[in-house]
Amino acid sequence: MKLLSILDKYIIKKFLGTYIFSIALIISIAVVFDINEKLDKFLDKKAPLTAIVFDYYFNFIPYYTNLFSALFVFIAVIFFTSKLADNSEIIAMLSNGMSFKRLMKPYMISAGVIAIFSFTLSSFIIPPANVTRIDFQNKYVKDKSVEYATNIQLQVDSGVILYIDNFDNKTRKGTNLALDKFEDKELKSRLIAKRVEYDTAYNWKLSNYSIRDFEGMREIITTGTQMDTTINVVPNDFLVSENDFEQMTTPQLYHYINRQKARGIASVGEVSITQFEIEFHKRFASIFSAFILTIIGASLSARKVKGGMGLNIGIGLALSVSYIMFQTVSSSFAVSGVMTPMMAVWIPNIVFIFIAAYLYTKAPN
Repeated sequence: MKLLSILDKYIIKKFLGTYIFSIALIISIAVVFDINEKLDKFLDKKAPLTAIVFDYYFNFIPYYTNLFSALFVFIAVIFFTSKLADNSEIIAMLSNGMSFKRLMKPYMISAGVIAIFSFTLSSFIIPPANVTRIDFQNKYVKDKSVEYATNIQLQVDSGVILYIDNFDNKTRKGTNLALDKFEDKELKSRLIAKRVEYDTAYNWKLSNYSIRDFEGMREIITTGTQMDTTINVVPNDFLVSENDFEQMTTPQLYHYINRQKARGIASVGEVSITQFEIEFHKRFASIFSAFILTIIGASLSARKVKGGMGLNIGIGLALSVSYIMFQTVSSSFAVSGVMTPMMAVWIPNIVFIFIAAYLYTKAPN
């Protein structure tokens, strides 16, 4: 028995073809608008043409393609299914004994292909590409990188708290470092340095330092002008910009979140660690959103209606926009602390699962 019939291949071809066509159309328009918006900045800062094409737009296209993948899936399903219904092709399929459940098989296969493709892009391919794209933006459009931090406080090891008054990443230097070591909530030693400089591989150079060791009622003080020491922290741990999570692969994102949580860091500057958690869960939620929106789109547009496919496309666009808005609003709840990042990201999928189930029961058979 064949795994895929001719009809399955026909629907898969229609689905994926329409998906790719809609992406190509909308991204082409987006690129034109983006060029129009940024052309003056490219000219003012004399950005090389090769950098514009290969460093920026070559990485711009996959980023925004994946960002709006759910919308493209929905549009593709609504458009080509409405066309099949309008041409009475779905009526012919169901009249020949095919159930709507069986009709959904090629849809689910296509959604699976898109889901795997989207997850692979967002987890492993787009993050390294974003490094190049964001570096270009910082250099030729608007610099959003964080190069300076003040009032730094974080746990660098069990019972070891680091304080730095300020740090400049351009010079890799800071002032007024303090490193406190605790045992059973009791301060055992305190290292203070007037100036600090980051070298490499967790190596820090301290200038004009003093070390106070507490042994019961005794206090031993050691001073010096220069000292190299290893501290389990790097500048990137406290110099975080709003788009840093876009530059991390999913495994890197997972380890970064756990590392920051272990250090007791809730936010760095204006950037909350919650935003990193939201991005992490979104990458997995997007897998299921492809299937949910496919079911909704197919169930909604499989019935032939008066007035053609315009009504179906209108309803489909309204649902897809509401889904994206729901994601944005629920994510803001996580940032404000009303709910956990995982719950905030998955709530839209949970709600739309019920919508999908309802529309599926109302689909023609």
